[in-house]
Amino acid sequence: MEQNITRLPLIGDRAPQFNAQTTNGPVNFPEDFKGHWVVLFSHPADFTPVCTTEFITFAQREPEFEALNTKLIGLSVDSLHSHIAWLRRVEDLTFRNYKNTKVKFPLIVDISMQVSNLYGMIHPSTGNTTQAVRAVFIIDPEGIIRTILYYPSSTGRNFDELLRIIKALQTSDELGVATPADWVPGEPMIVPPAGTTKLAGERMAGVKEKVEMECQDWFFCFRKK
Repeated sequence: MEQNITRLPLIGDRAPQFNAQTTNGPVNFPEDFKGHWVVLFSHPADFTPVCTTEFITFAQREPEFEALNTKLIGLSVDSLHSHIAWLRRVEDLTFRNYKNTKVKFPLIVDISMQVSNLYGMIHPSTGNTTQAVRAVFIIDPEGIIRTILYYPSSTGRNFDELLRIIKALQTSDELGVATPADWVPGEPMIVPPAGTTKLAGERMAGVKEKVEMECQDWFFCFRKK
């Protein structure tokens, strides 16, 4: 018997299209976000403590994402009424030094779990088939998925890392480089290995390319700018 199997999206795939209701009105994704980087993320449920700390942090740090031409859009399987009531309650709560938090980015209503299933946000092996895990999809301005992250329900996301990933991706796209372990802006970047034996030899002999490089071996070269 032929089975209809839907493959979950992977890095390099075009972000699956969907239409949904949000706390900011209807959305056509990813078309409505074309030209921007996007962080599409899911959380297990409204009125839960870890999710509350995350939404306070997302909202308070939204200007940092905006500075990187990045839009935020959240999702859970809760109703619109639940979303609105929860976000109003969030305004009265304090987390670290964050107070009076107003969530301005859209939060998707996904009671049917259509979007959650489309993006592989429901993980039955966790023991819960009616809540999304903490998934993160970083999508570029052309609608291509560039990063996928999953967190368990007990662990809040690292926002410095989310911002670092976006900065690294944008740097790689702009300069044609890769970024090493623990890279942050301002540190040396990796120059991709030479495509020809001749170029590899020139690198090791100290011949300059278009940028100043430091090579320890033909495949291990760095640039500062």
